[in-house]
Amino acid sequence: MQNVKIGQNIEQKEGVKAFTPNPFPPKEGFLFEPKILKKNNEATRLLGKLDGITKLLPDSDFFLLMYLRKDAASSSQIEGTMATMIDAIEAEVKINTNIPEDVDDILHYIKALNYGMRRVTTDNFPMALRFVCELHKQLMHKARATHFSDPGEFRKSQNWIGGTRPENARFVPPAVHDMHNALSDLEKFIHTDDAVPTIIKAGLIHAQFETIHPFLDGNGRTGRMLITFYLWKEDYLEKPVLFLSSFFKKHQKLYYEKLFGYHNGDVHDWIDFFLDGVIEIANEAIDIVGKITVLKQRDMIKIQKLGKRASESATIILPKLYGQPIVNVNIIQNWTGFTRAGAQTVIDRFIEMEILSPKDKDKKYGQSYIYKDYVELFNSKS
Repeated sequence: MQNVKIGQNIEQKEGVKAFTPNPFPPKEGFLFEPKILKKNNEATRLLGKLDGITKLLPDSDFFLLMYLRKDAASSSQIEGTMATMIDAIEAEVKINTNIPEDVDDILHYIKALNYGMRRVTTDNFPMALRFVCELHKQLMHKARATHFSDPGEFRKSQNWIGGTRPENARFVPPAVHDMHNALSDLEKFIHTDDAVPTIIKAGLIHAQFETIHPFLDGNGRTGRMLITFYLWKEDYLEKPVLFLSSFFKKHQKLYYEKLFGYHNGDVHDWIDFFLDGVIEIANEAIDIVGKITVLKQRDMIKIQKLGKRASESATIILPKLYGQPIVNVNIIQNWTGFTRAGAQTVIDRFIEMEILSPKDKDKKYGQSYIYKDYVELFNSKS
């Protein structure tokens, strides 16, 4: 595929050169070579397989919840957040008082994803610019931000990437007037029924959105959410279980290089990289589903060996651990209605069965317990 002219740097009246997108999509369209189309077919096949296999999970909502947390952590870490998925799991139920302040970034990302999912499923809301602004508002409203981000509002001033000012920046996105024109083109592209293969189109939407950079802050995180929501809205997934942020985090330097290359017309290289991500993450998710199934069978066998009363309470708790794999005595009490001593007895039993283990072995009071084998399935490849 030849380079596609996405836009050009044009001097503005303020004397700064800003990237001004051409009409999108380009008149000549996108012509992808057979190698890319073959890779797209493989990505499509794997998404179909992932969709099918997650339907077999009796608690696919918990699988989705863990993937939301994994993606939220990875996407936030790309932007400099140091907190982890485990910090987020603890913060959600206020288990640990000693949690990094920037876990707030991850919790806001989870909130935005959940909001978007409700909007799509309950309200059948279209992938319009209004939806993008709503996602951004959920992501940034009352968030721990380094500067004012104007949640839910497209920027009204010039921004830039890298450097201390537009003059020495690595990239200066479109001026405000051009930004609105480019957003309008992108919205039409999202809704146009064209010949561009769906997964490739998701990659183009993300790259074009990042090029436009329409918010003062939170563009990367909002743009990465759009990939998942677009594939879900297009019925490529029954549940939005494909999240690419861990792939982008793993290859962060390359991710930025390919996006900057896209601005310069290297659309083919960006899509090649994007499809690699879809293939790798779909394969990883398929692998995790298989391992969850094995783990559940292993732990159910352990529970069935207990006496009748003990196995009844254990059977209540085990499925809940797939959604909340870090617990303390209070959480077990809430789940079972047991006394504090009774809840601790259940926890001790789970430790004996090697399902739970103390999270911090040196802690004497207020101990929390982790379903380590389960969490590590999601955490090991981040």
